[in-house]
Order: sequence, then C-alpha cells, then structure tokens
Amino acid sequence: MTNYITNIEEMFNETSTYQAYLDVEVALANAQAKQGIIPQKAAETIKEFAKIELLDLDTIHEGLKVSGHPLVPLIWELDRVCGPEAGGYIHWGATTQNILQTGQLLVVKRWHTMLLAQLGDLLIVLADLAEKSKDYAMPGRTHGQHAVPLTFGHKVATWIDEMLRHVERLQHSETRVFAAMFGGGGGTLASVGIDGLETQRLVGEELGMSSMPFPTRTTSDHLTEYVMTLSLLSATCSRMAQEVIQLMKQEYGEVEEPWSEGTVGSSTMPQKRNPKLSKGILVWGAELRLFVSLALQSMLQEHEAEAYGYEMIETSIDKTCILTSKIMGNMLELFGGITLFPERMRQNLDLSGGLIMSERIMLELGNTIGRQKAHDAVYDAAQRSVNENRPFSETLAEEEEVTSRLSAAEIMNLMDPETYTGLSAYFAETFASSARETATRIRQHNV
Repeated sequence: MTNYITNIEEMFNETSTYQAYLDVEVALANAQAKQGIIPQKAAETIKEFAKIELLDLDTIHEGLKVSGHPLVPLIWELDRVCGPEAGGYIHWGATTQNILQTGQLLVVKRWHTMLLAQLGDLLIVLADLAEKSKDYAMPGRTHGQHAVPLTFGHKVATWIDEMLRHVERLQHSETRVFAAMFGGGGGTLASVGIDGLETQRLVGEELGMSSMPFPTRTTSDHLTEYVMTLSLLSATCSRMAQEVIQLMKQEYGEVEEPWSEGTVGSSTMPQKRNPKLSKGILVWGAELRLFVSLALQSMLQEHEAEAYGYEMIETSIDKTCILTSKIMGNMLELFGGITLFPERMRQNLDLSGGLIMSERIMLELGNTIGRQKAHDAVYDAAQRSVNENRPFSETLAEEEEVTSRLSAAEIMNLMDPETYTGLSAYFAETFASSARETATRIRQHNV
C-alpha cells in the first residue's frame, strides 16, 4: 500500500503556501519572458531566488503586520533578494487574487493526486473484501427490519459503486478546478491586453494546470464544486462507517474494527471495544460538510471582486482537504483490517424464524394462484407467527392456500436463506473487478 504524508497540515501550512505563491510568480515571469514582455534574464533571476528558504520570514511577518496585505510583503521580500534589475518585473500585470487563488489550487492539485492514490488503494481493499464475503449470507435490512437475505459482499459492492462515481467526479473536475488565473485587477486584462490570455495559458502549462476561460475574480463555482465533491465523498465514507458501528453492536456482532492488544475503550468498563476509527470518520465528515454552505455563500460576491467571498472559499477548500485526508486515513485502516463474522451473520438470518423468506414463498405460490392471493395467504401466516410467537413454518401449514399447493418439503427448501441471495455474489464480483480496473487507471493517471 502507498505511503502517504502523515501530517497533512504540512501541505497546507504557511511555508508550503508561500512556496506555491512563489512558484506561480516564477511561472508568470517565465511566461512573460517567452512573450517578450519582461527580460529573460529577469525571469531567470526570479526563478533562482523564488525559494522560501532564501527569504526572511520574520521580515515577511513584520510586513504583514504593517500592511495588512496577504501577499505584498512576500513580493517585497522577493524583490529585495532578486535585486533592482529583476525585482521590478515580479508580479507584472497581476493582482493579488491571481496569485493567491492559483497558488492555493497548485497546493490542492498536489494533494488531489495523493487523494486519488488513496482512493485507488481503498478500492483495492474493498475489492478484496467484496470477493472474500461474496457468499457470506446475512439479513438484508430495510427500515431497520429484516427484509430479504443478501451477502456482505453485496453490501460492499454498494460502497464500491459510490466510490467509483466519486473518483469519476474528481477526475472529470480537474480541468475546471485546477485552472490558472491571470486577469488583473478587474478581470479585464487592461494592463497587458490580449497577450494576457496567452500568458495565463503558459502559466497554467508550466504549473500543470488549465487556463480559466474567463479570469474574472468573482467566479468561484468551480472551487465550490470541488468542496461539494469532497463532501459527497465524505458522506459515502460516513455511511460506511455508520454501518460498521451498527454491525459492531453486540446485538448484531457481524463485524469488528481492527483491534490490538492494549487498546482501551473505557476508563471504567474494561470490556469495551469502541468503534474509534468509524467514529472519527463520522465526526470529521459532519464537520467537513458544514463547509459546503460556506463555499456556496462565497459565490455571492459583489461587483468585480470582494475579499470576504474569496476568503470564504479559501478556508472551505483548505479545511475540506485536511478533513478528507483524515477520513481517508481512517478508511484505509478500518477496511484494511476489519474482521467479519460470517457465522454470526448466518445465525442472524434465523432470528425471525424463517419470516425473512416470506417473499420467496409468496412468489412461488403466486405462480399458481396469482400474486395478490398469495400475498394475502403468506401475510396472514406471517402476522400470526409474530403475534403468537410461533414458528413461521407452523403458521404456514395452517393456510390451505399454501398447503394445497406446496408440500412440507418444498416449503422447507424455499425457507433456506442461503439459496435466496439473488445477484449478491454477482454484484460483489462485478464491482470488485471494476474497483481494480479503476485503481489501475488511477495509478496510470497519476504517473
């Protein structure tokens, strides 16, 4: 399994962010040098000195206090180290948001590649789990009650199905989301003219990004889209974690989170094995989805630019990325080490005394007397079984519509839940295969 950055906050900290801004300034200088807008020598000098370790962070911090501006002190310091001949060509024709937004997206793009790799690894984990449990018969539950039998692999297949769509959304959004911006103060490119569109394209090309079709500063729908896509991913992860929490309860006893000797679940109840990984996923997921409303609010910007709108989306993106990484770390650990108890799953199928097979008996009987009459007969037997606490097979034997058409042996065969799991194994195998194919494509995509 891939090794990932363990401290994800480092990818979004001040040093990484400032370096991303510097990388954008270098790309801008290189683009403009190619176009003959600034001297080639100036671009080379800017590239040489645009390294955060060569700048004085204390001076930048002091400049932030004095100016109250998020970028200008960094440009001042870069200007100083580049010297008078090159420093004057830094940030030519750009406005602050051009650099901040493009720089942030550069950081997120690097993180995005890691996220896709994590999703690829998770898909392999889920594929293994689906194949392993494709025949583990268990109760299917609707509205919290036994419905029809299925297998645990069927359940995993539904998770894979959603994950595949999230991968598709993330990959298909890349061109829209990771777009360089260079439109100047009002998004009109007045300071550089039509050549500015080529500059923007070249900046994007150097950074491995696309180019905004219209570099207006008030547009943040593409950034909001990314936050919403991460929120959808988090919701699927939360659904999976919630299912584990449910099935871990002693009343179900069908799965258990990874556990190691010495892990303590409670200070007062020594027996406790709490679903800590799943709990983390639920908590972080709930927090993450709160940023959707903030991201949507960021789209309500006034006129040609508004600082508060940009700060809203900037915060939303950083926070959702960091929270998503935490979620993914727990997801890989949880499903990479989850324990399944197929014997308990099978035992739970018998809790209703055969009632879970009502549909099958009804349909078999319906072949001769019609579905509605069959439903009525099986319904009466099922309700008496529950109300009188008697075996379903016993109350079925009291229904003439049933016994006149089905023998006792036929009824017993029809009440075997392991032979009525439908396409559960098929779905488990099919989506396991799709998961492996997608994981392979992700690796090729990230190369």
